[in-house]
Amino acid sequence: MKLNVTPVLRTNTHPMMVVDDYIARIREMRRERSARLAALRTHRDALRYQERVQEAIARAFSPRPAKTPLNARVTGTVEIDVCRIEKILFESRPGCFVTANLYLPHGCSRNRRAPGVLADCGHSLAGKREPKYQAFAQRLASAGFMTLIIDPFNQGERDQYFMLPKKERADLSASCCFAHNMMGKQLELVGEFFGMWRAWDGIRALDYLLTRPELDPRHIGVTGNSGGGTMTTWNWAIEPRLTMAAPSCFVTSFARNLENELPADCEQYPPGVLAAGLEMADFIIARAPVPAILLGQKFDFFDRRGLQEAHVEIRRFFELLKAPPRNVELFVGPSGHGYSHHNQDAMVQFFARHAGLMGRVKKLSDRECVDVHEKLNVTPRGNVIAAGATPIFEQIAAIAKKQIAERQARPARTRAVLAQRVRRVLQLEPRPGTPGGTANPPEYRVLRPNSYEHFRAARFAVETENGKNGDASRVSGIRAFLFKPMSTDGHTLDVESRITLYLPHLSAEAELNDRALTGKWRGQAGFYALDVRGTGESMPIQPPATDFFEPYGLDYMCHGHGILFGESYLGRRVFDVLRTLDLLIHDGATRVDLVGHGQGAILAAFAGLLCSRVATVTLRNLPKSFDAWALTPIVRWPAANFPHGVLKHFDLPDIVRALGRRVRTLRA
Repeated sequence: MKLNVTPVLRTNTHPMMVVDDYIARIREMRRERSARLAALRTHRDALRYQERVQEAIARAFSPRPAKTPLNARVTGTVEIDVCRIEKILFESRPGCFVTANLYLPHGCSRNRRAPGVLADCGHSLAGKREPKYQAFAQRLASAGFMTLIIDPFNQGERDQYFMLPKKERADLSASCCFAHNMMGKQLELVGEFFGMWRAWDGIRALDYLLTRPELDPRHIGVTGNSGGGTMTTWNWAIEPRLTMAAPSCFVTSFARNLENELPADCEQYPPGVLAAGLEMADFIIARAPVPAILLGQKFDFFDRRGLQEAHVEIRRFFELLKAPPRNVELFVGPSGHGYSHHNQDAMVQFFARHAGLMGRVKKLSDRECVDVHEKLNVTPRGNVIAAGATPIFEQIAAIAKKQIAERQARPARTRAVLAQRVRRVLQLEPRPGTPGGTANPPEYRVLRPNSYEHFRAARFAVETENGKNGDASRVSGIRAFLFKPMSTDGHTLDVESRITLYLPHLSAEAELNDRALTGKWRGQAGFYALDVRGTGESMPIQPPATDFFEPYGLDYMCHGHGILFGESYLGRRVFDVLRTLDLLIHDGATRVDLVGHGQGAILAAFAGLLCSRVATVTLRNLPKSFDAWALTPIVRWPAANFPHGVLKHFDLPDIVRALGRRVRTLRA
């Protein structure tokens, strides 16, 4: 099935609907958070707030694996003017090799210990060999710090797809962001967070650093830029052994990123933190009053307004804890996104001040920082998989197989039990209803009809989220768009007793124009088609030369914000279908036949299981299974279709079996 085509839409009239709704929600959360912060008056108030923040962060960064032997070894050394560079290989998990360089200042030893710094790389394919990252490690070494810098997944020597055919892995090997998002959505299936896998590499790197007799464990900083700034922020919040932090070109606010339509890597969406009322500043507040400097750039795409807002909040919190003013600083460089020498110098001086090394700081110019990237590889072929590591997709598959075996040992023996599991995974709350148990219909708007190539259709906007959980004060901007081909000029919603509801892969308009897909049903009385949130009429407008399934696109961004809000974006789309069915049934439908194609087939399968009034379900190009997605190296289906933790509870074939004689499956 071809998935990477975005149709050209004439009625893409609400492209920012989902984003705008998330913006409204995050602004409301921030108003409540601001009120909580403003109400803090005492040291004790601040500690209570901090404890709440720490608990929410701990929930987001879980589960954690057990610590296993690092099996660390030095595979070579490089000598440069300011330090010796050791090439380090260790295992953060069994078979998960991490390549690192340790920059050791000349003269440091067991008897002359040096403070340390843990460093993670930004999104550069070169990883630790990136010249700017070599430069900040050398600047730290010249000031007397030993620095351990590690390659992230699919950067430097850690291309996880190295052994796959080149054509199959080309885009993932060319973009670490695409690769991260591939790993992240597969980890979603087994209920894990890729950001925790990244953070775990940092935790184990710190474990290794602490084994070195040259290290002074009283002073250990953490720094990184961009994606490395992300991991600096996350590791800072969860690792109490770190004593000072300098995240560069990352800290702003979740709100600014969303407002600016800035998708992030999947490790940058910690589950549930917006639902818990947290902002990025809280990840620094979590460790207050331990010293931290926030680094940004004047022309960074990470909005400096959010950085400045975060600094104000953090500084006030530090003041409540009676911390010295020097414990929290802000530095904004004059450049665009990147770890420029301005930010590096500010970081080195901050760390040196807090480690008692100010007398040793000597600024290195960019010219004095030497590029030895050709000598820094730790493994013989420059790749951990070639050196015997287990690729992450095999590690995910191993977790999946265990969960599948456990699930199959306790099958859902009744449809009711399966439906309960589906509601839990998709986080589907009971729909607002009458005391007798019938769901109340949502409000809807009658829109102008449209003429298309082969038909004319009435259009209705169904307000699926308003009154969520029966709360009339919950006002949402979310609408599902319902189409009804017209045989007359009338366009009121007059629902027939027998109806067919068609759920497209991407767009009702595009598929209603496709006789091969909908010709069988389109001419029948009582035929409707539905665009759920973020598809069809509300499909986000993609940048030029990209499509809906862009791994870093706006649909992916909306899915990521669902994760931040602790909810299932797929579940909200299923909710759109169920609420539309509530409306159609309330207005006269006594028999409902569901038809779904591609993504719509997934929605139809769930809706058919959960709505007892559905008589038949036709599924065209339904994916084989969620299990299969977790057991293969590469899956091209978009992230929004990957339910968090689903493999522990059910799979798509379970849904099909439960539908029994009501279901028919088709292939294109």
